[in-house]
Formats: sequence, structure tokens, C-alpha cells
Amino acid sequence: MSIPATMRALQQTSLDGPQDLRLITDAAVPEPREGEVLIRVAAAGVNFADVSKAQGTFRDGPQPPYLAGFEAAGEIVAVGEKVGGLQPGGRVVGVGDGAFAEYMVLLAAATMPVPPGWSAQEALGLVVNWPTALAALRPLGGIRAGQVVLVHAAAGATGQAAVRLAKHYGATVVATASPGKHETVLGLGADHVLDSLSADIATEVLRLTNGSGADVVLESAGGATFEASLTAAKRVTGRVVVYGVAGGDASITNWELVYKHQVHVIGLNLGALIQAAPQIFGEVMGELSALIAAGVITPGQPTTYDLASGPKVLAELQARATIGKLALIP
Repeated sequence: MSIPATMRALQQTSLDGPQDLRLITDAAVPEPREGEVLIRVAAAGVNFADVSKAQGTFRDGPQPPYLAGFEAAGEIVAVGEKVGGLQPGGRVVGVGDGAFAEYMVLLAAATMPVPPGWSAQEALGLVVNWPTALAALRPLGGIRAGQVVLVHAAAGATGQAAVRLAKHYGATVVATASPGKHETVLGLGADHVLDSLSADIATEVLRLTNGSGADVVLESAGGATFEASLTAAKRVTGRVVVYGVAGGDASITNWELVYKHQVHVIGLNLGALIQAAPQIFGEVMGELSALIAAGVITPGQPTTYDLASGPKVLAELQARATIGKLALIP
């Protein structure tokens, strides 16, 4: 299989935001090292972490100029040394550096086969959005049937996954989204949808739960919404799982935990989960595979764009103007 020396890719040239993302045509095609595979990218997932990296707010993020993107699905075209079970021609989805390109390398151990009958773009989200939602709800959130889950940013890719999973596990779902996205969220099975721009989110959650609050809050918004999440959580036993900071930084003091918000605050970073608790991550991925086999998780339907549209797509994501999974096609 012939592999070119150069390729088209999107290069981030500053830390001033996605407007400084540039399409280049002479990026070097990477070579897989030990434990890695090289894939021809068929579709690359767009995530809010891409915006954070472009703004320089992602911890230990890359320094410009760098090839942007980190999630992709495609066909293996070469394998490095000490890679077992993966061969050229296999289709995988995974995470790595430089996904917004025609080729990228992935750690073999961190890839997942594209499910039979699924296209590459339909598999996007299986190693980012779905594991994040599942980890937040199950091992960290401890969700059980009959409990109440509050899902912020429910129209986004991870939010949609969380709504569907929470309903599958028997929870009552209260979701937040901007008004134009409410029908989409209700269509996923949410029991109630609140205006994400409202200042009364916590009051509404308490009203809907007869004053008791949500058992689990999936917090990805940050900023002013973080206070609403803490207030909306059930006293003493409520769990607030924080996995995003899209709306900016927020804080809570030990005084507030003792006297104002007696809740469990749990941080979730998928990379840290993989490294620090591989057994838990393995259980999450095993459960994910079972949900796929059972038809609970079905092929995704991302909104697709040409690679050159990357800056525009990231700007729209940053402005909260998108719904669901987004993908770039090289």
C-alpha cells in the first residue's frame, strides 16, 4: 500500500483561538513507532477540547504550530513494532495527535475496532463521548434506576450520549440546552428540558424533584452554571461529576462544602482515568462493547464537513451553535 510523504492537515498557528487554524498541504505523514499504528483518516471528530487547545486553556496542551485534532477513525495502513492483533486493512477508531489530517498515528492499545456494519464516521464518539458519559454515570456517578440525573449541555455529543444512557439505566433525566435545541433533547428521551441560559436552573430542578434535588449532576459547563449544579444536587448524597469547563473556570471552597453545598464533587478526565485507574476504564469499555452488541448504542450520525471548514466548525462549536457530533472529512 503506497503511503505519501506529505499530506493535507489543519495546523494551529497560535493560542488565540480556532480562527488561527490553517490548512496546509505539505505536512509530513507520520511513521508509526513501537506500539502504534498509522491510519488513513476517514473521519475526524471535533470536540470542545480542540477549542480549549486552540485557546491555550487545555492543561499541558500542545504549543503552536501543531497539527490539530485528536479523535479519528479510519483504515490501518502501517503498524509499528510490537503491535499485536492489528493489521493493515483493519478499521479502527481512536485518539492521538493530529487527527485533522489525511493520516495520523494511534496507540494500538488505545484503539477500538469499528463495529461491523458501521462506517468510520458512525464510529466517532466511541472512544471519547460515550466512554466519558458512561464513566460519569456509572462508576463515578453511581447512577441507579429511579434516581434523577441532571445533564448539562445535553444537545452536545457527550450530553446526548449521557441522556440516552441515563434513560437506559432507568433514571429520570432533567436536561439543559438552549431553547432551539429542546426538541432534539426531548427526542433522545429526556423527561424535562430546561433553558441552559436561565438563571433559575437550580430552582427548576428542585421544583421538579419536590425539593430533594438531583442524585447525579453531569457538569461540563463550568462558569456560572457550576453554582447551579451544586445547588441542584441532592444534599449529602448528591454527586456532581465535572468533566468539562466550556463556560470558564469556577471554584468551591471548603467552607462552602461544609456549610452551603454538602455534595460529592468528582473530577473526570478520560486520559487520567485511563492512566490512573485502568481497571475502571477497562470495565467502562467492556460495558460499552456490551451496549453496542445489544443495540443500545447505535451508529452515530455526525454532521460532516470538509477538512478545510475546520476553523468555521470550531468557531461554531465555541459559540454553542452546534448540535450533536461533528466530523471533518479529509
